Amino acid sequence: MSKVILKKKIAQRIANGHPWIFSNEIDKTEGAFDAGGIADVYFHDGKFAGRGYVNPQSQITVRLLTRKKEEINDQFFHRRISEAWEYRKKIGYTENCRLIFGEADEMPALIIDKFNDYFVIQTMALGIDVWKPAIIKALEDIFSPKGIYERNDVPVRELEGLKQQKGFLSAPFDTSIVITENGLKFHVDIENGQKTGYFLDQRDNRRQIQHIVKGADVLGAFTYTGTFEIHAAHYGARSVYGIDISENAVAQANKNAQLNGLEHVCKFEAVNAFDALKTWAREGRQYDVVMLDPPAFTKSRETIQKAITGYKEINLRGMKLIKNGGFLVTSSCTNLVQPELFLQIIDMAAKDARKKIKQVTFRAQASDHPIVWGMENTNYLKFLVVEVTNK
Repeated sequence: MSKVILKKKIAQRIANGHPWIFSNEIDKTEGAFDAGGIADVYFHDGKFAGRGYVNPQSQITVRLLTRKKEEINDQFFHRRISEAWEYRKKIGYTENCRLIFGEADEMPALIIDKFNDYFVIQTMALGIDVWKPAIIKALEDIFSPKGIYERNDVPVRELEGLKQQKGFLSAPFDTSIVITENGLKFHVDIENGQKTGYFLDQRDNRRQIQHIVKGADVLGAFTYTGTFEIHAAHYGARSVYGIDISENAVAQANKNAQLNGLEHVCKFEAVNAFDALKTWAREGRQYDVVMLDPPAFTKSRETIQKAITGYKEINLRGMKLIKNGGFLVTSSCTNLVQPELFLQIIDMAAKDARKKIKQVTFRAQASDHPIVWGMENTNYLKFLVVEVTNK
């Protein structure tokens, strides 16, 4: 077993449980140091820190899998996946859920989403990619799935020296499936949809709009496949208009509306939301509820200011479109924008829009995406509903 010895002065987060060890935190290594292999990590005083996989090519040189001196083998991954499944069942997530949420489930850089009897996997680091056969075998043993698909078409893999790829990890199957969420049905495009094909993390938050949309005229921007908007129609909205820049997403959204018999309430069109919000505010359009669910505006700390500016701008424009006493439903999935900062951005947008806001609810992602204190990357989704009134 190769060894990694940490420097005397390291970030306290490692001792506190964070699994990432950066190259500049390593004092020395002993033994073979093979990319993708397993190494034992020790603090500078000789105390055991944990065992994990290594990749000298990556800025995150070691990702710890365990704090125990236990063997990392096929049974290890079978046990971890079984434990994660038992946890989801205990908290009420079974039919569709994020089965493995990377670091939060002590399997760094691994994502597994469960859609009915189909599973989608992302292995975003070399050290976990090596164990893909063991992970597939564990899923087959525990679930007897109808299909497993790989969505490793993510640029972050290239930082690990891995190529982007996607495809079947089981016998081929129809990758266009239908799932049920909150009593509604949605098409999921496992092969070509964003991320793993569907955003399970907003499932609980979609229920939070049920009272504010009754009898309302609703505008949804950055709708993707229309899940929030279709929930709004289901909960009694008078009219729902959703916009997204993607023609494919809009086509899927209209299909989802038809699937639920709500096409007479919902209308989706391919429109640039940034331009439209600005133009419509100038034209004096007004809605009872405006919902904003934009993509992440940054993936790096270097461009964090750009993300702050972007979030402030779209929320300011959204507020200007809301009738006095109406509601703004807004989200951010950028983990670099932590909750306190997000609330500050919304406050700044309200001041610039000359609006008063009253918080209705502020939430994170669904509980099948567990938040581990001390791991900022696990606390990534912010979901906020505010009442908006004129000053």
